[in-house]
Amino acid sequence: MEHRHRSFMTTSGIKNLKFNPRHHQQATKDGLYTSLFFSEKRILAFCMAFRAINSFLVQTYFNPDEHWQSLEVAHRIVFGYGHLTWEWERGIRSYFHPLMFALLYKVMAFLGLDTPWFMMKAPRLLQSLISSVGDLYLYKLSRLIFGDRVAQFALFSQLLNWFMFFCITRTLSNSIETVLTIMGLYYWNLFLGFSTNALSSSRKKALFLAALACAIRPTSAVIWLYVGSLDLLRMPQKLKFLFHEVLPIGIFVIVINCLLDWWMYGSLTFVAMNFLKFNLFSSGGDYYGTHVWHWYLSQGFPVIVFTFLPYSLYGIFKSKEWRLSGLIVWVLAIYSILGHKEFRFVLPVLPIALMFSGYSLAALSPSKQPGLNKGRPSIRCPSRMQLSILFLIATNVPMALYMSLLHQRGSEDVMYYLSKEARDGNVKSVLFLMPCHSTPYYSALHQNLPMRFLDCTPGHVSGILDESDQFQINPAGFVLEMFKHVSFPSHIIVFSPQEKALLDILASYSFREEKRFFHAHFKVDRDLQGSIAVYFHAASL
Repeated sequence: MEHRHRSFMTTSGIKNLKFNPRHHQQATKDGLYTSLFFSEKRILAFCMAFRAINSFLVQTYFNPDEHWQSLEVAHRIVFGYGHLTWEWERGIRSYFHPLMFALLYKVMAFLGLDTPWFMMKAPRLLQSLISSVGDLYLYKLSRLIFGDRVAQFALFSQLLNWFMFFCITRTLSNSIETVLTIMGLYYWNLFLGFSTNALSSSRKKALFLAALACAIRPTSAVIWLYVGSLDLLRMPQKLKFLFHEVLPIGIFVIVINCLLDWWMYGSLTFVAMNFLKFNLFSSGGDYYGTHVWHWYLSQGFPVIVFTFLPYSLYGIFKSKEWRLSGLIVWVLAIYSILGHKEFRFVLPVLPIALMFSGYSLAALSPSKQPGLNKGRPSIRCPSRMQLSILFLIATNVPMALYMSLLHQRGSEDVMYYLSKEARDGNVKSVLFLMPCHSTPYYSALHQNLPMRFLDCTPGHVSGILDESDQFQINPAGFVLEMFKHVSFPSHIIVFSPQEKALLDILASYSFREEKRFFHAHFKVDRDLQGSIAVYFHAASL
């Protein structure tokens, strides 16, 4: 069985992007330039440095799962304390992902590096190393399908896109899912482009990476169901492929994952089944909000692709690479069925859209033909490609820096402050009077002190408000009732909108403002949470 992916054929628009025998000398120079400055080792080194800087520049709070479903769990595994959310009580999360950070924490503790600064920065730095591998494999995938020049512009698009900069170095399971997806697609397309006898190992690598992605996030099966089904239909030996490769590799990863979760949970737990049952069959995710069916098409995906969107669309239609563009449409369509929608859910197909943007930029770049402008005045005007690059830089860099450095940074700053104060013995207990999971928790504080936040566990009976909602409706009444039953904490953390309703109560109980942190300039899904205030109760120390 030997067949070739049609992407490897010369199509309209690609001719000018590949080697042209009429300009052998120029092509040779381009090839030499590529080999010297765009070798895979150099690209990986550059991406590692870039993503490391990226990780240090990300200083804002985005999604609770970044901390509560990975770092908080890893902290509990290594240091013996940390909060497990309701997802872990119901067995819908796998320990596969948190254990990666548990290993990091173990090394940090052994080396004595578990200080407040390292506890905040090291996990994202580790994720940046993983992300740089994803950058490299997007380059390799683009080069495999479209050639060197497109690969260079695809990598440029990947590194410049604001949402990729904002999200990929965060410790979300979606981040590592994205890396595994791009790696798997590269090996799958490598298999498609050549003889199966010569590169059958590529297909097995792709299947293994796909299985890992599904083990970390079961919803990743949406991607690989599309990829596998398309080529399964064309395979002459379908049963051999299914029973000799898909099932053995899939069963191996499932067994390892189940044994790992069995060991950590203390009982046999089928996480993938529980995950799908809660999120898909019972629509449990809707508890955290729903969107209209077209949200991904009209808002979600356009926002994260941002100003690359027209270039991606042009690249899709110009390249006629319908398999990968179809994957984007498939994922957006399937996720649109679900009520609960988030930007990060479609992160794994963002690099594919950026690859098509790279195709457009390469197509816009001027042809290097010797003597083309000979005898003409030496007046240089910016080319369409140069103007496009300036436009993309001017729109994405400010957005990336603002979202990474300023928007919702108070949640991170307040925990860094508390961790330093706790290390010096100035914190005895903390009460978070804010929507649940609004800040990191023990993984950032790194001190085994009493802390309490407002619970928002989904109830089995609809219509009953959780603590977080009760507080939002009546902050003063909720706090007065709470203070009747709990001892006063040494510190209270509160957002500025609710602080206004609590000023008299806090003053009457001898709480005074100790510190204030900027949080955001504009509201997201609640009232403007402009700042976070830290209140201190001296008598509690």
